[in-house]
Amino acid sequence: MKGSEGKMWLGFLALLIGLLLGLWLPGLAILPANLQQQLPNYLGLALLAAIDATLGAWRANMEGTYDTGVFLSGFFVNMIAAASLAYIGDLLGVNLALAAVVAFGTRIFNNLAVIRRILLQQWRQRMSRVG
Repeated sequence: MKGSEGKMWLGFLALLIGLLLGLWLPGLAILPANLQQQLPNYLGLALLAAIDATLGAWRANMEGTYDTGVFLSGFFVNMIAAASLAYIGDLLGVNLALAAVVAFGTRIFNNLAVIRRILLQQWRQRMSRVG
């Protein structure tokens, strides 16, 4: 577990870069106007996917099963898949983005619940050693 903790910064760095690009990219006038109007929807889904992957990596690190390859592939593939799903849904006139929001929302809350339980268990163990 100690060896994987040093690699956790990669996930947070990737999330920070994504956030900065998300804030900076819409200000650029290099994209067509219709894509600039839709970009926040796609970036929002990509951000949900990134948060899901980051929380999943944090959970895996706490459980001692963290793998950088799994994290990075999940991070980028899920972001691209979510944005692509929303784009295809827009082309078809179907709100497929809702499916991604529900899936990522469920996974985010599940990961948060497991992280909370692990932290609570660690806190109880520390308190039992002190008392």
